[in-house]
Amino acid sequence: MAGGHRLLLENARQVVLVCTRGERFLVGDALRSLAVLEGASLVVGTDGFIKAIGPADAIQRQFSEETFEERIDCSGKCILPGLVDAHTHPVWAGERVHEFAMKLAGATYMDIHQAGGGINFTVERTREASEEELFGSFQQRLQCMMRAGTTLVECKSGYGLNLETELKMLRVIERARREGRIGISATYCGAHSVPKGKTAKEAADDIIKNHLPKLKALGRDGEMRVDNIDVFCEKGVFDLDSTRRILQSGKEMGLQINFHGDELHPVKAAELGAELGAQAISHLEEVSDAGIAAMATARCAAVLLPTTAYMLRLKQPRARKMLDEGVIVALGSDFNPNAYCFSMPMVMHLACVNMRMSMSEALAAATINAAYALGKSHTHGSLEVGKQGDLIIINSSRTLSLECTGNTTVHGCYEKTHTMLYFIHEANKNLEVPHAPGNLPEEWERTKLT
Repeated sequence: MAGGHRLLLENARQVVLVCTRGERFLVGDALRSLAVLEGASLVVGTDGFIKAIGPADAIQRQFSEETFEERIDCSGKCILPGLVDAHTHPVWAGERVHEFAMKLAGATYMDIHQAGGGINFTVERTREASEEELFGSFQQRLQCMMRAGTTLVECKSGYGLNLETELKMLRVIERARREGRIGISATYCGAHSVPKGKTAKEAADDIIKNHLPKLKALGRDGEMRVDNIDVFCEKGVFDLDSTRRILQSGKEMGLQINFHGDELHPVKAAELGAELGAQAISHLEEVSDAGIAAMATARCAAVLLPTTAYMLRLKQPRARKMLDEGVIVALGSDFNPNAYCFSMPMVMHLACVNMRMSMSEALAAATINAAYALGKSHTHGSLEVGKQGDLIIINSSRTLSLECTGNTTVHGCYEKTHTMLYFIHEANKNLEVPHAPGNLPEEWERTKLT
């Protein structure tokens, strides 16, 4: 008996699957040639999950008696998994544009931090802001990320440092998660900096005795879901001992360890993360060879942030060394007041140019491996039957245009529960809407972005 489905994407020039056998991550030779179908179609069911992918003629025969809520002609276009941004700080108030001149004059990140700027400046403004103000700006930022093709994003707290403001930020993230316009992995980052008037040990004690028990209670009562725990493990911030205590406490209450490490100084954060069973460690500009080897063995993802190294004039993370050693390499935008980048295509472009990653490595790092860093690669990060129907369509016959230009604009999006579909258009092509109006769902035409 014929059934109904939500969406049929027909006759795409390419469908970039990334994976085909349920891989949770890609390393080594698997990164050299990602799975691609030519002349293919894709079906999304009414539950929002992918039901079939295959040659266009085979899909046409298989579903000839089926009905679809929407059918979209993707002739000449390329379909990819929705992009995954594995590291952002998107909830805050107070711009830090004034610090840019200080950086240009030679001030380092820690110079500004120790002078009361950086994180500390944003903490003060975020504490003063209302929850509604934070939610409004957060929604605008998420919209910008979606316009660049991101369908799953990690979102941190960390500009509160006291329990009241950290919970305010996490409530904002939870509200956005429940509205469901974009997939969100929530991270508690109360150890983003040592609050004024406290030592790292005192701050760690407060987090372990007060913050984490409150988060556990809120999670148990269904008021808030937090997925990850983060600490800024850095010289002059949280040392290895304090970091270990906080991360271990978070792990014991069921949070994934996903933290900042070895960014400005080699402090053996990578070795600590591997020992604790961390899901991911971010930054790693100063990671040691031993740390890289430990992460590879522990299957701990390296979330590399090329925008940060660019903005702070740091040396680039050693992506090639990590890839050659078998580390699971992921990418994130590190969106924050200091690195104002919404675009994962731009991050992929910088990864190729500045970190010498290949285009296929960058795409895997922004899809399946980024999803792995968030513990979600079983549902996100590739186009496979049974996975979430989050995908993007680009106005190009080949996916490599994303990494080449690093610049995309979404001309429209079609959203329903559990499905996100974005139409992306390269900036170096003409500025026409990718599909003629007759081929687009009416709902998409009503919500198109200009």
